[in-house]
Amino acid sequence: MLLKNGEVFCENGFFEKKNVCTQGMYISETSSDDIVIDVTDKYVIPGFIDIHFHGAMGCDFMDARPESLKTIARYEATHGITTIVPATLTMPKEDIFRALQNAFDFIPEKDEANLGGVYLEGPFISNKKIGAQNGKYVIASDPEFLKSLLDEFPHLLKVVAIAPEIEGGLNLISDYSDRVRFSLAHTDADYETSLKAFDCGARQLTHTFNAMNPLHHRHSGPIGAAFSNGNISTEIICDGVHIHESVVAMMFKLFSQMVMISDSMEATGLGNGNYSLGGKNVIVKGNLATLEDGTIAGSVTNLYCCFSKAVRSMHIPLEETIIACTKNPAQCCGIYSNVGSISIGKRADLLVIDRKTLKLNEVILRGKRLTFSSC
Repeated sequence: MLLKNGEVFCENGFFEKKNVCTQGMYISETSSDDIVIDVTDKYVIPGFIDIHFHGAMGCDFMDARPESLKTIARYEATHGITTIVPATLTMPKEDIFRALQNAFDFIPEKDEANLGGVYLEGPFISNKKIGAQNGKYVIASDPEFLKSLLDEFPHLLKVVAIAPEIEGGLNLISDYSDRVRFSLAHTDADYETSLKAFDCGARQLTHTFNAMNPLHHRHSGPIGAAFSNGNISTEIICDGVHIHESVVAMMFKLFSQMVMISDSMEATGLGNGNYSLGGKNVIVKGNLATLEDGTIAGSVTNLYCCFSKAVRSMHIPLEETIIACTKNPAQCCGIYSNVGSISIGKRADLLVIDRKTLKLNEVILRGKRLTFSSC
């Protein structure tokens, strides 16, 4: 395949007018030119990577069924998210194990997004910041359980969410941060405890601002600690519900390792109604998903729509937003050598988008054109 005359987003973070060639499923220096696509006046950017979401189209990752994961992967791919890292929920250990086994066995077909790994959200969290998770299944740090998952499913777990203040939390981070990336999540930790967690090896904040202590001018909590550390990736949900646009803009100025996530749940791609998240009833009205008590329960917006909203409504610079949807999430999950930029030898996951409207014009997945949808 040859994509001609596009404004290509390069690995250095700038656009350059050039061609992009693919051979098979990889980006190459030359192409046989079997398929030529004229992308004059279009942006060509890497396929998006959502490293924290739960489901779409009535399916949840915790369903632990092959067809559910395939449905999710098809939906994501056709909306420009070419690599997915679905998240578990705080549920019984056997349910988590089954979800990971289902992911471990997953082999994407032609219209399904690549699986980049799994995000373990719970059960090592705090009931004080439970959010929409199920407090019934929260447990203190369990080294044996974590070790069993890492041993049974090598290289599958990419991120483990943890409240560092729980009993044994800091020790778990210290003992396993060489095998998996820890992210502070659903936590009541103060600034000092958060700093200790980062010193122990944690490197990320899960859906920053949500389910954690706020950035207060006298008690800056995990967010202030992440800023003080200076080497922390910060997830952000740009659906227009979870975070005010001025705070999103502030975060992009404060942190260089921004990671946009959708945190989408099973109602994504569907309409208003009643849905489920971890066994809890979720009511969806418009772009708002809540539990019956009003607690926000994930989002109903996919990552591409979050990207479009961040640029067009929140006025985040385009280049920074692309990096937050591609390079930064890939680096968090240790898959940047394969995806996350338009570079020779990497997988040919590419998006062609309109320069004015940012609407998707083409989705290229593993070197093949897909039927796509746009926001």
